[in-house]
Amino acid sequence: MAGHSKWAQIKRQKQAADFRKGQIFSKLAREIHVAVREGGPNPETNVRLRMAIERARREGMPKDTIENAIAKASGATSGAQEYETIVYEGYGPGGIAIMAIALTDNRNRTASVVRHTFTKYGGSLGETGSVAWQFETLGQIVVATNGHDPEEIALAAIDAGARDFEVEDDSVIITTEPDQLSDVADKLQRAGYQIRQADVQRVPTTTIELEGSQAQSALKLLEALEDLDDVQEVYTNASFPAEVRQAV
Repeated sequence: MAGHSKWAQIKRQKQAADFRKGQIFSKLAREIHVAVREGGPNPETNVRLRMAIERARREGMPKDTIENAIAKASGATSGAQEYETIVYEGYGPGGIAIMAIALTDNRNRTASVVRHTFTKYGGSLGETGSVAWQFETLGQIVVATNGHDPEEIALAAIDAGARDFEVEDDSVIITTEPDQLSDVADKLQRAGYQIRQADVQRVPTTTIELEGSQAQSALKLLEALEDLDDVQEVYTNASFPAEVRQAV
């Protein structure tokens, strides 16, 4: 089975509520910006941009705002900001490993805020490389079943070049090599399947089971990091008990 992240499952369950606590439009605009810089302004040929636009629409971002973000990133308008990707690594309650991926135009500001958040919620910021070795970088595609047989979706994904899959509620989680993500996502979309998410993920190679107060404390830290304006994604090797996931 594909590498599974209990935190990723919790994020998907909480996404509609939690992302709106933070600066969702700002985060989406940054993702669009980086996608355009990396693959160009045409969503037909840039799968990362296409997924960012689709997510922005789901979150209610106005069409004009999306188009303006693309125009700024492509240099068609003045005032475009330059963002850089910074990976922060650290530890949380119970010794869990955490990686926070930020897009920032001010690395000193972001480093200060991230460090403060780790400390405030019982964690500690580590050095570069301190926990990255505990994660594997993979492409992951979340496909809505929408009445389709999950095995049918999985078979189509494998035929398209995916390396693995797992079924989660009303979705099929497809795992690919990072450089195969765009191609597999394109083929599945052309086959008529609804893609909810397609991006590169850090999947833990092993997990640490948390319980009780440690699990709750870890969730608070992960959520606080997610809510930071500059942080786009948070990954962890924590595994949470079923009762915690159900409560979420």
